[in-house]
Amino acid sequence: MKIEPIGIIHTPYKTSSECPHQTARSNAICEVEVFDEFEPGLTDIEGFSHLILLYWLHKSDGYQLMVTTPWDTEAHGLFTTRSPRRPNPIGVSVVKLLERAGNILKVEGVDVVDGTPLIDIKPYVPQFDGADEVKIGWFENKIQDIRGDLR
Repeated sequence: MKIEPIGIIHTPYKTSSECPHQTARSNAICEVEVFDEFEPGLTDIEGFSHLILLYWLHKSDGYQLMVTTPWDTEAHGLFTTRSPRRPNPIGVSVVKLLERAGNILKVEGVDVVDGTPLIDIKPYVPQFDGADEVKIGWFENKIQDIRGDLR
């Protein structure tokens, strides 16, 4: 398997400790730079309000299968968390697309370190990506949605 970056994500966060814990808590406007050879793939992207970014968490080092998160004091299985320390450190964020200028996308909702390699972009389509009757496991009553209401 071979994964090559298609761009770089530029953020104000220089270290992982500066990053918000989740994209919903990030209102910084960031730039997604798509390498020139991939710019034609951005054709028609302006028609989408939100995008799914997939990226390589290049600062991630090692992993543990049981993780304690900022949301709970108990350890949970790695694959039930959003921990960046994973066997394959692939990150995903749904971001709001604010504008496109050539190969640069201005977005809101990114929570990664500056210089993070971008590996893919997909349009967010609620009919495909949304789900009904969602259960959030151990997160129930542990997190607040972006309006501050307990879920």
